[in-house]
Amino acid sequence: MSTFSYEEPEPLTGELDLEDRQALRRVAGLSTELRDITEVEYRALRLERVVLIGVWTDGDEAHAENSLRELALLAETAGSQILEGMIQRRSRPDPATYVGSGKALELRDVVISTGADTVICDGELAPSQLRRLEEIVQVKVIDRTALILDIFAQHASSREGKAQVELAQLEYLLPRLRGWGGNLSRQVGGRAAGGVGIGGRGPGETKIELDRRRIRTRMAKLRRQINEMGKARDTMRSRRRTRAVPAVAIAGYTNAGKSSLLNRLTGAGVLVENALFATLDPTVRRASTPNGRAITLADTVGFVRHLPHQLVEAFRSTLEEVTDADLILHVVDGSDADPEAQIAAVREVLREIGGADVPELVVINKADLADEMTLARLRRHEPHSVVVSARTGAGVDELLQAIEDALPRAEREVRALVPYDRGDLVARAHDTGEVLSQEHTAEGTALHVRVPDRLAAELEPYASAQV
Repeated sequence: MSTFSYEEPEPLTGELDLEDRQALRRVAGLSTELRDITEVEYRALRLERVVLIGVWTDGDEAHAENSLRELALLAETAGSQILEGMIQRRSRPDPATYVGSGKALELRDVVISTGADTVICDGELAPSQLRRLEEIVQVKVIDRTALILDIFAQHASSREGKAQVELAQLEYLLPRLRGWGGNLSRQVGGRAAGGVGIGGRGPGETKIELDRRRIRTRMAKLRRQINEMGKARDTMRSRRRTRAVPAVAIAGYTNAGKSSLLNRLTGAGVLVENALFATLDPTVRRASTPNGRAITLADTVGFVRHLPHQLVEAFRSTLEEVTDADLILHVVDGSDADPEAQIAAVREVLREIGGADVPELVVINKADLADEMTLARLRRHEPHSVVVSARTGAGVDELLQAIEDALPRAEREVRALVPYDRGDLVARAHDTGEVLSQEHTAEGTALHVRVPDRLAAELEPYASAQV
């Protein structure tokens, strides 16, 4: 079992609601759970002093350590203090305890010596694995999926985002709901409960069965709410489509600099923080290409290795900003230790949500921090890419030109002499089409434009020549 040292990150900096978020950070060390956790029936997730454990099944040791370092960043984002990190080399995770019974006892010794109150596993564990490992180490054990869900719950701010996160948490919790001792056989419901069980299905229903049914009822309600909120998002997208404004979606690995890039391109003022999953709610802003063509830029939720499928399903309506786009800006952190793994993880999620066929432009960000050899290697592997620094602005002009070149062209090319009292047509040509030339004459505005069919039809009465 190998260990790695963990360095404390630089103090967080940012803008907007970042100050409020930091004001509500958890205070570590006020309580501990170094006792028999089987005394607790249902526990809220509270992360404080943690030990990380991972199982290395394939790839090289550097890949395994990078995965555990990412888990450490996730735990820090959730408000934890990292005490120790360990990797166990196995052909596959142990079906009973994830790391094997012997290593589980070693893990228990580490927990005691460090004073940890939580163990976080770098993978998704089955309910039986969680229960058995907790029995051995005698502190709370959570997996990577629960950790990511906890971060999403902390950072969700909109009504839709909170509903999506709650649905994902309930989907994860339902098969893992459990009690101990007499709690499993506690009966409620019907007249046998003396009136306590109103809403129960009968006198033979246990408390845990009732809780499961309440969770399913809540999940059904959340799905209805998300569907209703999704209709409003669909309406906004259809309006943008009616105006024939090309849609560009910014997607990529979490903390790759997507929000920073959106701010650089549009001045959107979106929260920027050196943390994983700092922004969850999509932001759509207007921008222009170098020739003046209007576009929309949508910042979406960040992806990560082994993104929980519950989150993918719950955020599907939000991720449709990606699948419905004309172009995806795939943002990659060029300073990361393994940027190729980031690219592969993002493309896996894109395939899962049906966005693999959308044209993609790879944006290698953080050029000011990246190694030149790494940037050269990425450019070789990804020929259709642009190197930028959202922090300094380097490469942004090249990026805007690449966006313009990659977007689909408007359908028809028109030459028209537009009267001055129809300035609205000239404005729409600038907004929804490509203005190839424009000249002001005594009779009106002479335009040579490439525009959608609908606007071309309105320009037809003023057409002087048509290509």
